[in-house]
Amino acid sequence: MPAKIQTMITLQKIYEISRDLAIMRSPRPKKDITEQLQKLKKEYEKLEENKKEYFDMESLTNPFLDSRIAFGDPKTVLKRVLVGIDIDTGEMLLANELSKNGKKIDAVIAHHPEGRCLISLTQVMDLQEDIAAIEGVPINIVEKLMKKRVGDLNRALHPTNHYKVVNVAELLNIPLACFHTFADNQCYWFMKNYIAKKKPKYLSDVIDSLLELPEFQRAKKMGNGPVIFAGDEKSRVGKISYSGFTGGTSGSKDIYEKMSAAGIGTILAMHIPEDHRKLAEKHHLNVIITGHMASDSLGVNLLMDELEKQKVEILSCGGFLRVNRAKKRLF
Repeated sequence: MPAKIQTMITLQKIYEISRDLAIMRSPRPKKDITEQLQKLKKEYEKLEENKKEYFDMESLTNPFLDSRIAFGDPKTVLKRVLVGIDIDTGEMLLANELSKNGKKIDAVIAHHPEGRCLISLTQVMDLQEDIAAIEGVPINIVEKLMKKRVGDLNRALHPTNHYKVVNVAELLNIPLACFHTFADNQCYWFMKNYIAKKKPKYLSDVIDSLLELPEFQRAKKMGNGPVIFAGDEKSRVGKISYSGFTGGTSGSKDIYEKMSAAGIGTILAMHIPEDHRKLAEKHHLNVIITGHMASDSLGVNLLMDELEKQKVEILSCGGFLRVNRAKKRLF
């Protein structure tokens, strides 16, 4: 009997799998995403040649530009990867040390964006407009609020040393990818379906449901589990907003009054700035913070399961809590 040939998976392939899953599980319908990409292609074709030189070609096939291969050969075959929520110079040096000591790291995968991924962070924030519209906030209102917030963030991000970690990856010649919204869309999809199935009545029910998930169990044991930031355990849940799981980063702080008017009772989010929390509380909204590292880990885990199906070894670092759901029911 001939030996079974094992299919090798490349960095490009896991990028494509992750991108396609992010499209499938996005708050925005696939049809709308396809139309968006087609429209952008037509706009590119009309550009003058001197402007095409500076056009981000990634945008023609990838709707989530904070997620991409930041450095390295896309054809790199993956046998072992180092995966972290946050990857900095230290983690890149760790990958190099592991490689020198018998644990060859073929690529590093970060969740939070670096390089061009970080520059493009605000380009995914329009996902929050889709979520708000789904949850009942008029689209004309949320679009205008988001436009101001995006402008503020673009100016804040402009002076950042975006390529610091990417430069280290280049010097060490270790491929680096960032899967930010690719993973956040998984978390949004999972949470929305999982919590809806639980049909929680009180905030305590939501906390109990979260603590049935291994990422949140581990976070709780480490002292950083889910927390009620506004309301209390006996507060009734009402209509839940899942706006805090994808869409780049925190949106406009002026949205909470509109969410309350749209009938939302509870916000479920990874994290929330204190001034946002105060405004949510002012407008009678409950807020449950699921936890940043645990929530990000959940989204990344759903992507990394695809790698492990291909017999790729995953080493976790940088706050990543690895849980394999490949052989389990999701919820």
